[in-house]
Amino acid sequence: MTSITQNNVNEEKLKLEQLISSDSIKQIELWRKKYPSDRKRPPIIAALNIVQKENNNFLTEELMTAVADYLDVPHIAVFEVATFYSMYHLKPVGKHVISVCTNLSCMMCGSKEIVKHLENRLNIKLGETTSDKNFTLKEVECMAACAGAPMLEVGEIFHENLTTEKVDTILQDLGLRSSSNGE
Repeated sequence: MTSITQNNVNEEKLKLEQLISSDSIKQIELWRKKYPSDRKRPPIIAALNIVQKENNNFLTEELMTAVADYLDVPHIAVFEVATFYSMYHLKPVGKHVISVCTNLSCMMCGSKEIVKHLENRLNIKLGETTSDKNFTLKEVECMAACAGAPMLEVGEIFHENLTTEKVDTILQDLGLRSSSNGE
């Protein structure tokens, strides 16, 4: 196994700098400065958020590798974070990502019917994106809103105690016409 020299680390930092804007690099640096220099993993979540926002709301393997190299952490450390949290998208997604909780509390309170209604309205299945790239429908684990089950999140806003009528209002607010099916 070859050791990483300072020159190699600098080359890798340039790679991330080539993939994202200087403003994003500055934001990542602000997060890095919040932690002791020997603590390299804490800024991973913030760095992935910054990179994902700049890359049309999804992460590529190249970007995740570049983040790991830039932060000087093992690649697996970044991949673990990106695959554990449902807020990260590892493939292109629509303008609006609708994340529906289907865990136990939500399931018992009707998330299955909510998912079916969303699939019918958007004409897609869980994990798919509408052909116009406006909506992605995603199943997620518990989002800690059990008292408001069933729930979904879109645009970093939680919508709780869902009914099909509430879902229709949310879709309308997001720009889906009442007669449209997402196409």
